[in-house]
Amino acid sequence: MKRVIFLVDMNAFYITCEMSRRPELWKRPAAVAGDPAKRTGIILAPNYPARSLGVRTTMTTGEALRLCPDLVCVPPDHAFYSEKSKAFMGRLTHYSPLVEQNSIDEAWLDMTGTEHIFGTPVAAAEKIMHDLKTNLSLWCSIGISDNKFLSKMASDMKKPLGITTLWHSEIPEKLWPLPVSKMWGIGEKTSAKLKALNIFTIGDLAHVDLYQLTQGLGDNAVSLYQKANGHDHAALISQAEDDMKSIGRSTTLAKDVYHIDEVRNVLMSLAEDVGRRARQHEKKGYTVQIQLKFNDFTSITRQVQLQTATYYTQELFDTAYTLMKVHWPVKKGVRLIGISLSHFADAKTHQISIFELSKDTEVYKGTDTSHQKIDKVMDQIRQKYGADKIARASLLKQKQSSD
Repeated sequence: MKRVIFLVDMNAFYITCEMSRRPELWKRPAAVAGDPAKRTGIILAPNYPARSLGVRTTMTTGEALRLCPDLVCVPPDHAFYSEKSKAFMGRLTHYSPLVEQNSIDEAWLDMTGTEHIFGTPVAAAEKIMHDLKTNLSLWCSIGISDNKFLSKMASDMKKPLGITTLWHSEIPEKLWPLPVSKMWGIGEKTSAKLKALNIFTIGDLAHVDLYQLTQGLGDNAVSLYQKANGHDHAALISQAEDDMKSIGRSTTLAKDVYHIDEVRNVLMSLAEDVGRRARQHEKKGYTVQIQLKFNDFTSITRQVQLQTATYYTQELFDTAYTLMKVHWPVKKGVRLIGISLSHFADAKTHQISIFELSKDTEVYKGTDTSHQKIDKVMDQIRQKYGADKIARASLLKQKQSSD
């Protein structure tokens, strides 16, 4: 299944927050300024009418007033901006259970598998933009791609109120012509080093000799080279790692399903993703939960507490599949399935798996350690070559049979 990642970036966030409670500012040049009483104060966020007159962030208030004598300067209210940020993040969870906040005014969403609920990625982005504008009086731009880096780059390409896709097929046209200084993650020092290597555009960076780049940049070279070519395998994390409460994944099915065997491979794919992310962050969990949504718009969640924590794909799948067999409805069609792992332990501490202790139970499959070795090898390959470079045979067979 193709990943769909959004980056939702609020436009001129601080001043737009102020305009949401002071509507008279919408058509007037206005800005949040560090100390409006002093002409030496700094402009923190000008609105778009002010920007059209040349007012820019970090400009002194005195400079801004010389350019725009009618500029309305508003003192910052960070508590209010924090409240608006929480409201914005809360509304995003209506569209995806996986939201990673990147800053006070932007966040990534994993929209994979939501097409049957919200429509195409662009249609879903339009819904989110309309929602935030109508209900919170906040403007945003949205970047759409299959990874965090490309969606972040796309979100900056059209402001305000822009929706931009940046799929891999669009990289030569949309990404590579940009100056290398515009690439997310490249600051002034790195930009200067790249220019010294005759690398002026992101396209230049994407096609440079990697050995030459490594000699010039050191350890950072490979990461920048990969991103310039559109490759970013970073997972979305809902909270900071230490605050992470659960790791989950769900998907809307292409059609209503009435027999559990029809979703076996889909569930394995979800367990694969949850297990991989849990191992990446060393989060073994004691609780496995499933979610089922039905075609009559009702839903259920069911969970089981394991005797020992796990983050192994096969164990997650076996537990979730057993739960689903027990709770699968007799007559209702299922339209969405999900799996999550929670109640985390310290994954660095070795624990004997419940599946090693219970070989005679229905959920036990395979040898004691073979599936753990498979996870380790697959994780290593994905980390080095990308998430799409290896898959389980059962999932490959499913794909081939559906082609």
